[in-house]
Amino acid sequence: MMTELSSEINKASAFVFANELADAAAEITIPLFRQPLDISSKLQDGFDPVTKADKDTEQKLRSMIEARYPDHAILGEEFGFKVGTGYQWTIDPIDGTRAYISGMPSWGTLIALSKITEDGSLTSLMGLADQPYIKERYFGWMSDDTSEASLTSERKDKKTLVTRSCQALEAAVLATTDSNLFINTPTESLWLNISSQTRLNRYGGDWYNYMLLAGGHIDVVIEQGLQAYDIQALIPIISAAGGQVSDWQGNTPIEGGEVLACGDANLHAQIIGLINA
Repeated sequence: MMTELSSEINKASAFVFANELADAAAEITIPLFRQPLDISSKLQDGFDPVTKADKDTEQKLRSMIEARYPDHAILGEEFGFKVGTGYQWTIDPIDGTRAYISGMPSWGTLIALSKITEDGSLTSLMGLADQPYIKERYFGWMSDDTSEASLTSERKDKKTLVTRSCQALEAAVLATTDSNLFINTPTESLWLNISSQTRLNRYGGDWYNYMLLAGGHIDVVIEQGLQAYDIQALIPIISAAGGQVSDWQGNTPIEGGEVLACGDANLHAQIIGLINA
């Protein structure tokens, strides 16, 4: 594998390499999906599952990145942070491990590329989100001169992603991975206020909720407690599709935490107002 310099990255090269990474991930995750697996928990008090598929996938992707871009930083869910310069790759080998071990095809591999700025902060450039079992792969690119959000599927031609207009909360379809994550927390009343006003609420989904938003099928995703590797790959896809994604104060969610995504800018502003009233 050829080693490349940071300055050589553009949309075309990032797209090609990210697809190589996703293909390599699928070669590990698909054979182990819906098969007996040893499952351990990262928590002594609670259940945060991890499997051989999670660890083997991340190790493979990290090795590929280090071979191609040895100077780049890498952040992964299972093996932490590697210091680098110029750019950072962020990997979630299986977002939705609970779905994965339950046989549900709502898990996916998330791959992000961000530019490291002079002050050490990150600017999102590229995101790829792949569900290899149902063969849906989402790609997003955001830069000063171009943007793109697309879905490729085995059953359909490449499709440009565009969010839909929904300016009223009472008309919105809202999704979150688990409403119980708000219960008995300081944000419980906030969650109940917002979710009680929407037309329809859907649960589960993990990363896939954000892709349904980018594709114009749902209108709001609201979550808390996210890690950087949960959201970084999704930011360029949502943004390039015309959506708004931020923390609950309207700032970049690139480090995770509390996240709000909306397909419509007016709806996003309305919910930010409710949150911070």
